[in-house]
Amino acid sequence: MLASTQFVVALDYNIVFVALPDIADSLGFTAQSLQWVVSAYAVAFGGLLMLGGRLVDRIGQRRMFIVGLALFAASCLAGGLATGPAMLLAARAVQGAGAAMLTPATLSQVNTGFAEGPARTRALSLWSAAGSAGLAAGALLGGVLTQAGGWRWVMLVMVPPALFILLAAPRLLARDHTDEKTRAGFDIPGVLTVTAGSALLVFGLASGPQAGWGAPRSVGSVIIGAALLGIFVLVERRSPHALVPPRLLRNRSLAVAMSVILVFQSALGGAYYIFTTYLQSGHSYSALATGLAFLPVTVLSVIGGMKFGPAAIGRWGLRTSLFVSMLVNGLGIMALALAMSPSASFWALIPGIVIWGIGGGMSFTAMFVTAASGVAPTEQGVASAMATTAQQLGGAAGLALLVAIANAKLHDGSGSGSGVGTGATQATALIDGLRNAGVTAGAAAILGACLAFALARRPISAPSHDFVPTPEEINL
Repeated sequence: MLASTQFVVALDYNIVFVALPDIADSLGFTAQSLQWVVSAYAVAFGGLLMLGGRLVDRIGQRRMFIVGLALFAASCLAGGLATGPAMLLAARAVQGAGAAMLTPATLSQVNTGFAEGPARTRALSLWSAAGSAGLAAGALLGGVLTQAGGWRWVMLVMVPPALFILLAAPRLLARDHTDEKTRAGFDIPGVLTVTAGSALLVFGLASGPQAGWGAPRSVGSVIIGAALLGIFVLVERRSPHALVPPRLLRNRSLAVAMSVILVFQSALGGAYYIFTTYLQSGHSYSALATGLAFLPVTVLSVIGGMKFGPAAIGRWGLRTSLFVSMLVNGLGIMALALAMSPSASFWALIPGIVIWGIGGGMSFTAMFVTAASGVAPTEQGVASAMATTAQQLGGAAGLALLVAIANAKLHDGSGSGSGVGTGATQATALIDGLRNAGVTAGAAAILGACLAFALARRPISAPSHDFVPTPEEINL
């Protein structure tokens, strides 16, 4: 059940991309405001994750799981029924708030329900495979639904599974056992500074492509957000009930995992944008055809996360597995980008897709197993939130940077930005820019792989290579 929840949340993150043109036509979004259909979710999700994670530790995993899922389901319904831009953006922001409670509640239940070692690795491989599959399947399902029934179904389709999980949760999830000591005190200054800082940082990064990187809205939000996060660190050192216990900041595995996750998501978010734009704008694929093109990535991500990821950790340990998986992921993104050209067929992309899909699935498993290592059960919620916050910040930063690189060719005199040029030259300029962005994303992932060597050497006992779910894993 927990893996199914992760699949739905990951699906929501990616499902709207191929529906954006239809959303703009239906609700009257401008070209400048349309990106906020994605960014409203990202700002709320990234800004509230730390608060959500600590609420999970203080109030209880099951309680926050149910609250987050209820918010998520209601906002999906509201988004599907939206009659204008304001209503849709508000619904997307509430979706992000629900996901900010739901994600740490889900991940912390996985981490506390299984002992560190092979059992947790197997559980997290299933959880991470569901996340990888959800991200990849979002584009596939979004294309199918947009083509068949219209953009509203990319929101409405998530309501039935969310409601089903919501009804099953009280019976399938263990009762919370938070005690008075766990609930005592709450770090209000920490909550305010980290929430405002994270939200402003994501907001500034998301605003860059639209408002310009020198605009006060973009640079001001980034500077103020970074300053608030710096103040947050100082507050935590003095707080008797710290939102983030200082010992977590000294956990090497968590720190390395957060660094790798930030780089990984920077490359991954950009890669999805690059692949989608290349097919739709560069080769005029329909929403349905673009969605179907993501099917191989979906299947291979699941295989990489469930089969190759646990096997690598069992054989090589976390450090080598994290390095190899990120290396394979980066090489796949780079191979995919280098195969892009105005005259290339889809088959030319297959080698890159295969490598990228397997490497991405393996990376998800290795990163989140690393993030949970050595963390006490009563702090798994906030540790999960820290890892997922790094994921959101990385995604926002990477997408903003790679969109700028991808569009550079259109504004250097060879494309539409100069006001001259045929459709063919504009398409060539776009694909050249996308190729450059893809190579940059792949290179960043390869360099990020080297961060794994900051991990201490630690032997990992090997999990079984024949994946047979235990009774606890059935609840995943």
